[in-house]
Order: sequence, then C-alpha cells, then structure tokens
Amino acid sequence: MPTPRALVAAAAAAYLANVALGTAVQARLVDTSRHRWTHHALYVVTSTLTVVAIAGSFARRSPRGWLLAPALVPLALLPRVGHDAHARTGLAAAPWYAGALLAPMRLDAARMD
Repeated sequence: MPTPRALVAAAAAAYLANVALGTAVQARLVDTSRHRWTHHALYVVTSTLTVVAIAGSFARRSPRGWLLAPALVPLALLPRVGHDAHARTGLAAAPWYAGALLAPMRLDAARMD
C-alpha cells in the first residue's frame, strides 16, 4: 500500500490539474466547450483520490487523513453552487490539500508504531 504522503500527493496533483484546467478555461486560454467532460472527469478523479487518500491515511493511522478530510466539504458543494461561486468554492479546498501534503514526515512515523 502506498504511504499516506504518496496518497495525499496523488490527490493534490489531481486537484491542481483540475484547478489549472478550470483557471485556463476561465481565462479563455483553453476552450473545452466541445469536451466539457474533461473538467468533470478530473473532478471525479480528484474526489475519488481524495477519499482514497483519507481512507488510506486512516488505515495507516496517519493524521494526514484528518488534515485532508475538510477538503471534502467544498468538493461536495461544487456541483451545487452557481457559476459565480464555483471558483471560490473549489479554491476553499486548497489549504487542506496543502496542509496534508506539507505536514512533516514525522507525523506518519510517529503514528505507525
């Protein structure tokens, strides 16, 4: 099984890819009007990897799961908010990904007796 940090890194990478695509579309650098599913597919991948990272962290008794868990709230709200609030809601997850990813490695080692 991958380490909690690796799981969080995978979830954070998917999140960053989704933010980058959304930002590029918003800035009109990329046109996804003919294939909107790409942003939606990245959302599903991001959400799935986030749940896997949380569950994997809990299974290894790493606090990274607790640090990342609040990111699920904005992710769950994204399909329900209007276009104007979409970016703000999505970015509300950023601190939780950063905190879980940047937490010291010793947190994992301390919890894995």
